[in-house]
Amino acid sequence: MKVVIADDQALVRGGFRLILREAGIDVVAEAADGAEAVAAVAEHRPDVALMDIRMPEVDGIEATRRILAHNPGGPGDGVRIIILTTFDLDQYVYEALAAGASGFLLKDISPEQLVASVQLVRAGDALLAPSITRRLVHRYAARPGTVPTAARGTPAGGRDLSALTPREREVLGLVARGLSNAEVAASLTLSEATVKTHVARLLTKLELRDRVQAVVLAYETGLVQPDAGASGPSVP
Repeated sequence: MKVVIADDQALVRGGFRLILREAGIDVVAEAADGAEAVAAVAEHRPDVALMDIRMPEVDGIEATRRILAHNPGGPGDGVRIIILTTFDLDQYVYEALAAGASGFLLKDISPEQLVASVQLVRAGDALLAPSITRRLVHRYAARPGTVPTAARGTPAGGRDLSALTPREREVLGLVARGLSNAEVAASLTLSEATVKTHVARLLTKLELRDRVQAVVLAYETGLVQPDAGASGPSVP
């Protein structure tokens, strides 16, 4: 697995680099601003990019937009971007997801959490705590035009869920409410492996990059309402 680290603080980049390399993850490039990050991703084609938000000239949100405009990818394909910041603000979470990021983390995470997060996103999972997902979508989904399009460049109205089986629709609805694979499995009395298969298939059918896009599309299409799942399970 190859990773690019983008942060304007050399100490932060160095710390992340050491943590990842100790875990056997190859850090192929570092960038001090968004423009450098875009160039590094284009040159090295990493699996994951760790992207700071606040950087000079080109910030992490704009860099994410530029990178994914040229690397749209699909399920299990293309670069995935994890936004890293010291600011736990809804606006940043929303803008990161709207730009196409696959995850959002605060910089005070432990080394173990950082490594696990990179591995998780590379595997195609969303990297948002269910509580953040519910808070975010509940806040924005009820406002027309404010929810980011699930498939970049494709209007939500141009796709529907008719390609999904009833079980896949059911799984998508639970994922959109913030349930983990294990919680979906328990809710539907399925094995976790079966749930993973359903998730992978629905992502492929809907041409979505990952679970983040699936969550947004579920709200855009009305499968799940903004207040649904607001009191759902909490996952650390």
